[in-house]
Amino acid sequence: MNAALSPSSNPPWPVPPLLRASAAVHAAAGVALLAAPAQWPWAIAALVANHALLTGAGLWPRSTALGENLVRLPAAAAARGEVAITIDDGPDPEVTPAVLDLLAAHSARATFFCIGERAERHPALVREIVRRGHSVQNHSHVHRHHFSLLGPSGFAREIRTAQDTLARLAGEAPRFFRAPAGLRNPFLGPVLHRAGLTLASWTRRGFDTRERDPQRVLQRLTRGLSAGDVLLLHDGHCACDAQGRPVILAVLPLLLAHLQRHGLTPVTLPQAMALDPGTKA
Repeated sequence: MNAALSPSSNPPWPVPPLLRASAAVHAAAGVALLAAPAQWPWAIAALVANHALLTGAGLWPRSTALGENLVRLPAAAAARGEVAITIDDGPDPEVTPAVLDLLAAHSARATFFCIGERAERHPALVREIVRRGHSVQNHSHVHRHHFSLLGPSGFAREIRTAQDTLARLAGEAPRFFRAPAGLRNPFLGPVLHRAGLTLASWTRRGFDTRERDPQRVLQRLTRGLSAGDVLLLHDGHCACDAQGRPVILAVLPLLLAHLQRHGLTPVTLPQAMALDPGTKA
């Protein structure tokens, strides 16, 4: 990890307004219970409403209410006509090589959010992703279905293990983290901040882990598509079309052709951010 991203060099985590307000609600409820115990139903109702709001923010992948979350590329990248294709849940020994060939055929760059455990099983594939000019980023170590229910120590363990694995295999420490399914809770922000990682979600997704029709996936990705968008596809856990072919392999060439027709350039997240002087990443 470079010095700019070293946890020790990070300023204190900027607590989001929602979490400040949440702390105030909890304090006020405690004071109310001590001063007027008979008012406990109102205090409990306020706490329940507060936790419902926090849960809703965690269940909305594109929410910024729980802290920094990259949902679009910075303005300078959009002005250059750049978009980011991000590919989750790999590497997959059957699908990822074909994805790399499709990207190469269109001279496109992508960001692969890799699962640490899978990367450990396919180290040569991780190195091939990097060799071909793409970026490898952190998508947790195991991709647990209950990831969003973990506490600080669970988050730190998942993220740190994947970070160490991916840095060793890719030759460079990831700078971005994507939560499994995009779901999280208020404890994730401080953990990422200490690790020097930026949470990254997406602008639009194709739901290609469950949608078997490539045209519908393509429509979801391209409807309203504009410069600066971050697109989500999967080379792992991907659905297959009616012919049994992974959906991403049918969608990707169509998507790349669409981008080319509209003058949009697919770049990696680090490329987009590094060329923008106003971003810290």
